Amino acid sequence: MKKLKNPGTVLLSFDIEEFDTPLEYGKKLSWQEQINISREGTQKILDLLLRYNTKATFYSTVSFAGEVPDLIQRIMNEGHELASHGLEHSAFRVEHLAESKQQLEALSGRLIRGYRMARMLPVDEKEVMKAGYLYNSSLNPTFLPGRYNNFRKPRTVFYQDGIWQFPASVSTFLRIPLFWLSFHNLPFSLYQLLCKKALRKDRYLHIYFHPWEFCDISDRHRFGLPLYISKNSGDEGIRRLGKLISWLKIEQKADFLTTSEFLLDKINAEE
Repeated sequence: MKKLKNPGTVLLSFDIEEFDTPLEYGKKLSWQEQINISREGTQKILDLLLRYNTKATFYSTVSFAGEVPDLIQRIMNEGHELASHGLEHSAFRVEHLAESKQQLEALSGRLIRGYRMARMLPVDEKEVMKAGYLYNSSLNPTFLPGRYNNFRKPRTVFYQDGIWQFPASVSTFLRIPLFWLSFHNLPFSLYQLLCKKALRKDRYLHIYFHPWEFCDISDRHRFGLPLYISKNSGDEGIRRLGKLISWLKIEQKADFLTTSEFLLDKINAEE
């Protein structure tokens, strides 16, 4: 069977933030520990992307960006996109939408076009638009008990309330989310198959991760994380991500773009 020459575009994104996930499981990490772990993971990600000559979008909290100005500069220098993940990861007020955009622009010297709410929680699209963003990437169009109830929302990019809505990718059948937890927990061959089908149907694949996933977070006493979060993390996570990128580039012939690049190309094509 003849392979499709160019099935579409891959949009990798990373939510770079202070590592506060253990707080949800009753474990307290110092601020510096939270920053250090996410710094280590972000460095690993950037090294991997450089090795594969791959672009991505980094959604950063202002609190993390202010602690790692060297990594923010590296993100810019290596051709990636910086977007907003709010002022801090565990607190939100509506005014943070505009404040995080302004502060990240001041830190990076670049225009911030995109926003993603912490933990992909609901956010008022009209308020995101008012804050001056081009797009909002805060929707996981699936159903996960206790977390997401978006099964009836569009599963691909759409325009609403004056702003582009950019959902994370889900499978074409049953809307299995293709986010970080699926990447770590599904058999790799099954994850590949679901990604391949979504890429073929939607002409793009939009998947997201966090830097701390690529650090050793398996110590239950220290971090308190259940196995489904810590599985295939650390160096194994980096190995799997490299394998995924290589497969998408070489076997699937997919392009890699930042979210803004993809969206601006789409807007220009429709004009």
